[in-house]
Amino acid sequence: MIPRDPLEALTRGPVGFLRSSWPWRSAGYLLAGGVPGVACGVAVAGVAASWGRIGAAAAVVCALLVLGCATVAARPWERRRLRLVAPHTTPHSKTYAKPYAREIGHGALSVLVLGWVDLAVVLVSLGIPGALLAAPLQPEAPPWARLGGPLAGALLLPVAAYPIAAWAGARAAVSLAVLALGDAELTEVRRSRARLVDAYEAERRRIERDLHDGAQQRLVALTMKLGLAGLDLPAGSRAAREVAEAHRMAKDALAELRELIRGVHPQVLTERGLPAAVRDVTTRSPMPVDLDVDLERRLPPAVEAAGYFAVCEALANAARHSGAARLRVGGRLRGGVLVLEVADDGRGGADPAAGTGLTGLADRVAAVDGRMLLSSPAGGPTRLRVEIPCGD
Repeated sequence: MIPRDPLEALTRGPVGFLRSSWPWRSAGYLLAGGVPGVACGVAVAGVAASWGRIGAAAAVVCALLVLGCATVAARPWERRRLRLVAPHTTPHSKTYAKPYAREIGHGALSVLVLGWVDLAVVLVSLGIPGALLAAPLQPEAPPWARLGGPLAGALLLPVAAYPIAAWAGARAAVSLAVLALGDAELTEVRRSRARLVDAYEAERRRIERDLHDGAQQRLVALTMKLGLAGLDLPAGSRAAREVAEAHRMAKDALAELRELIRGVHPQVLTERGLPAAVRDVTTRSPMPVDLDVDLERRLPPAVEAAGYFAVCEALANAARHSGAARLRVGGRLRGGVLVLEVADDGRGGADPAAGTGLTGLADRVAAVDGRMLLSSPAGGPTRLRVEIPCGD
């Protein structure tokens, strides 16, 4: 299981933690936290330096304006830098609390206090081993310090990652608690959506099983019966022609039922997983498809279903609207996130608002906490990317 934040990464042992990207991401997160405070401090220092020229009242007003602007700018800055240490739980802009009193207060606190604490944690944690590593460059350092300093600094440098990651995790948790709309109603809405998605997929699988094991088997038996009955009738007779026609109609109905079953929930998806199901649907595409889907393990059923139907919708849209000569479908599992991409060399200009099914596709992906990215400039090419967290 991939850690979702620095605090969780700290519990995975020193080897796994130090070999991961969390120490660097935590340091970057804390360094970014000091940017609004430092910028505000520099601006206020400039105002203070011009105190004698502009007057006391004007200087106070300018300092308050600088603080207000830094506080307002800190709100989106906090939201963006959270992606470094909380990529899976960063609150979406639409879920922020309104009115913005908590965000304004958090922004002011970040500018005045927390940003400076962020910088202090990084500078102190890295400054001690850094000073030891630089001991040979100091002329006044004794010989033992020049020899032992770099060794001690090299040993302490990995240790510095722990306080940095611990403070970054705690700082991110506080920011998420303040910025995210954490009321019980939103939590219940999310849980209800997850339950509805699970129930919907379970019902699709039940319908697929009923059709596959019930109606399809009866149609197969009927087709065989009609075929055997036609063998016992005189060739060229009216009865033989009627039975042959009924046999053909039964075979057509069986083919249509199989297509319907694939549209409800394909059996290959349940039995063999997403790569096999995507391979099956690409073989039925009217255009040639270059397939490169490589997943090292099975994914949760809801994720596989969302990914499969996203690929199906993308292929159908490309066949109907793109005018492409060739398609490419790729899929990988990156950091606990399923990434699927469908690209074509068509005319481009795909617009979710034009009723091409892209809005429904985005809604289906969002129902499993995923997101859809679309690039389709006029003249092409079109690239549709779907990212779905796998929950483990």
